[in-house]
Amino acid sequence: MEPVPVPASPIRLVIAEDETMTREMLARLLSLEDDITVVGTASDGAKALSVIRAQKPDVVLTDIAMPHVTGIELTETLRRESPQIGVVILTIYNDDERVFAAIKAGAKGYVLKDSPPDDTLAAVRAVASGEALLHPSLVMRVLSEFGRLSTQRAADNAVFAELTEREREVLTQVGKAKRNKEIATELFISEKTVKNHISNIFAKLEVNSRAEAALLAARQGLV
Repeated sequence: MEPVPVPASPIRLVIAEDETMTREMLARLLSLEDDITVVGTASDGAKALSVIRAQKPDVVLTDIAMPHVTGIELTETLRRESPQIGVVILTIYNDDERVFAAIKAGAKGYVLKDSPPDDTLAAVRAVASGEALLHPSLVMRVLSEFGRLSTQRAADNAVFAELTEREREVLTQVGKAKRNKEIATELFISEKTVKNHISNIFAKLEVNSRAEAALLAARQGLV
């Protein structure tokens, strides 16, 4: 990893890790750095939230799998409560699902536990500077996944472009779990007309159920 510029003032860091030895080792190693101050540690996500709310750190270094509140859930909470706090995910897991979940939750850094300490330091410093830093082994897979999602969105857009404005309105109501009678009342049309629209929607979206249609509606942002 390339070196990251060191910030002028010390980085206030909280470490959340359920393994005692790992937590203490990280706190000890990171505290040796002149530009980092470990202001608190926690053995699970729930305790971490309390420490974070009290200490208001710049960065949180958190394990991904902890009792009570996971690192991903902790990240989601911080994104809502304190979006200015950067999160670095620390984990032994090198699988796509957890990587994407962490990124979607708002994590800006992702480091494997068996990586050299310098990688963890680089991630903490990068996130403190407002940047993002992933372990090199994860970068291509993340880019590949984002490319796949972009292709999927383009395909969805093409399919949804075939729907009429009324069909989109009906689909929106289907996505809200409305029954045909309720949709008819909401849109001031007959139930028979609603049924016809739904049949057309199923054909155009190539789905076989209201649940599938609702899922597509949600993915398209109609719900």
